[in-house]
Amino acid sequence: MCTKCNKGKYYMTTAIAYTSGKPHIGNTYEVVLADSIARFKRQEGYDVYFQTGTDEHGQKIQEKAEKLGKTPKEFVDQVAGEVKRIWDMMNSSYDGFVRTTDEDHERQVTKIFKKLYDQGDIYKGAYEGMYCTPCESFWTESQLVDGKCPDCGREVTPAKEEAYFFKMSKYADRLIEHINSHPEFIQPVSRKNEMMNNFLLPGLQDLCVSRTSFDWGVVVDFDPKHVVYVWLDALSNYITKIGYDAGGNSTELFYKNWPADLHLIGKDIIRFHTIYWPIFLMALDLPLPKQIFGHPWLLQGGEKMSKSKGNVIYADDMVELFGVDATRYFVLHEMPFDNDGIITWELVVERLNSDLANILGNLVNRTVSMCNKYFGGVVSKTGAEEAVDKELKETATAARDKVKAKMDELRVADAISEVFTVLRRSNKYIDETEPWVLAKEESQKERLSEVLYNLTESITIAASLLSSFLPETAEKIVAQLGTVIRDFDNLNQFGLYESGNKVTEQPEILFARLDVKEIMEKVEAIREAQRAEFEEEQRAMGEAPQQEDDTAIDIEPKEEISYDDFMKMQFQVGEVIACEAVAKSKKLLCSQVRVGSQVKQIVSGIRKYYSPEEMVGKKVMVLVNLKPAKLAGVLSEGMLLCAEDENGALALVVPEKNMPAGAEIC
Repeated sequence: MCTKCNKGKYYMTTAIAYTSGKPHIGNTYEVVLADSIARFKRQEGYDVYFQTGTDEHGQKIQEKAEKLGKTPKEFVDQVAGEVKRIWDMMNSSYDGFVRTTDEDHERQVTKIFKKLYDQGDIYKGAYEGMYCTPCESFWTESQLVDGKCPDCGREVTPAKEEAYFFKMSKYADRLIEHINSHPEFIQPVSRKNEMMNNFLLPGLQDLCVSRTSFDWGVVVDFDPKHVVYVWLDALSNYITKIGYDAGGNSTELFYKNWPADLHLIGKDIIRFHTIYWPIFLMALDLPLPKQIFGHPWLLQGGEKMSKSKGNVIYADDMVELFGVDATRYFVLHEMPFDNDGIITWELVVERLNSDLANILGNLVNRTVSMCNKYFGGVVSKTGAEEAVDKELKETATAARDKVKAKMDELRVADAISEVFTVLRRSNKYIDETEPWVLAKEESQKERLSEVLYNLTESITIAASLLSSFLPETAEKIVAQLGTVIRDFDNLNQFGLYESGNKVTEQPEILFARLDVKEIMEKVEAIREAQRAEFEEEQRAMGEAPQQEDDTAIDIEPKEEISYDDFMKMQFQVGEVIACEAVAKSKKLLCSQVRVGSQVKQIVSGIRKYYSPEEMVGKKVMVLVNLKPAKLAGVLSEGMLLCAEDENGALALVVPEKNMPAGAEIC
C-alpha cells in the first residue's frame, strides 16, 4: 500500500443521511460506494478527506419526534447514532462525520444566512403554495402531477406563511454557462440533461429559504421566528465541517480541501446539489465542486423499499447472514452506472455463491492447498515457463490500468469486474496446466513450482486491487499467501512475489457456499421481526398498523380463451434504454424499449408512478405483437405489463431474475 501521498488532495462527500429513521441497504450503498472510491484514491497516492454525516432538522423530524413523545434532539441523537453504527459496521473509512445539529455547523449556517441577506441575495416575502413534508419541498399548482408531489407522488398540503427567499434567477445564467463549459460537472449525463431541460432552461423561481410553521431548525438570528430552510442548512455541511467561516476566518483544512472533488449523492436529490448548492456557492464567492455524481437507486425486486410494504432490507441483517465484505461486494458489483439496481435475497445468494465462493474463494483455497501439498507451503520461481503462462501474466499486469480507468469514470462495478477477469483467468490457468498431473512426474517438479508461483503472484495482484472494495477479504488473502497488499505503482509488474515465501499451512475458507432454502428461512424470521417492529412504531405514534400492500383482491373475470388464443400473443423481456414524458399528457410516458435486436417505442399511462429517469435501465415484460396505435399523437408499438391494485395504483411487472432483453416469456 502506498504510504506517501504524492498526487495532491482529494475531497469527497456523501449526501448526509436524513435522520427520519434507520437507513436501509439502498441508503447504505452510498457510503459503501464512497468508501470504495476513497480507498482507491488513497491507494493511488491521493491525500483523501472523505466526509459523511447526518441531516437532522426539518418539519418531518419534528412531527415524528412529537408523535413518539420525544424531543427532536432526543430523536435525532438516537437515529444519528444508528447511522454512524451502520457506517462503521460497513467498514467505511470516513475522515469526518458531520451532524447538522453540531454547534459549529449551526453557528456557520446562521452566519451564511446573514451574509446572503446583507448582500441582497435573500429578501423577506410571503409564500403561498403546496408543500410536501416528506420531501421538504414547496410546489406551485402547475408543478404538481395529478395533484401530488412530482418528486415522491405523495399528498401535498396548502401552505401560506411569511418567509425569506433567495434570488435564484440572479445566478441562473452563470450556472448554465458553467454546466455547459464543464461537461464533467454533473454525472451521469442523463442527470445533467434532466436539470437543464426541466429546471434551468425553463427559468428558475426564487427559492423559499426559511420557515415559520415549525421551529426545529437553525434560527435566523435577526428574525428569530424563522428557521433556516432545511436545504440551505443541510447543503452547507460540505463547507462548514471542514472549517469554512462566513466571516472570513476559514481554517487551513478548508483552504486545503475546497473545492470538493466529488459530491456523491442519490439521483433523487440531484436538483438540490446541482442547482441550489452551486448557486449558494456563487453567492458566497466560493468555487464550485468539481463533480456531482447522482447514483441510481437499489430497488428491492424492482420496487423502492418501504416499511409499510414490508420489503426493506437492512445492512445489519445482510451482514449477519453474509458478512461485511460479501454485502459490500453485492451492492458495489450489482449497481449499474446510471440505472437502478435490483436486490433480492435470492439474488444475493446466487451472486455470492457464483462469484465469491466459486471464483474467488475456491481459487485461493486450491492454490494454497496445492502449495502445501506439493512443496510444503514454499512458493518458488524456477523459470520453467511455457507459452500458456503469457496470457495469464498479461491479464494480471493489464488489470491495474483497466481498473484505474473504470474508477476514474466512477464505474465501480466495472472496475470490480476487471479484477474478477484476473481471477477467472487464474482458474482457467489451473485447468490448462493441470498441476495434479504435473505432480505425478518428478521431471515436472520445476514446472509445477512455476505454475503455483504464477498463480500466487496473480492472486496477490488481484487481492491488492480488491482491497478498495473488499478490504478485510483482501487482507485475509495476502496473509494466506504470506505477503502484503502491494504498492499500487507496482501492480502492473509480474514477478514481485518473493521466491521462497511460504503460504499459510491451513487455508481459510473465505466464502462458504450458501443454501438458498436455509437463508430464506432466516429471512422470513427477519421479516416477521420487522413487521412487528413497524406495527409497534405505528402504535407508538398513535397510528393504526398499516396492512401489507400485497393483500389479495378479486377482479371481475373475463371470458375464457383457448390455448391457441394465448399463443397468438408474444411476450418478451425488454430493457428501457430511453424514456420521456409525453408533452400533451400528464399520464403518459414514452419509452424506447430494446427487445432483442429491435427497439420498440411504447407509450404507457404510468407517469404518476414512474419518472422518466426511473424507467431507464429497467427490465420489463412486453407484449410485442400488439397492433401499433397512437396515444396523444405518439405512436406506440407494444404494451408494458403492469399490476393494478384496488385503488388503481400501478406497478410494472419485472423479471424476478436478471434476464436478457429479448428473452421469451412463456
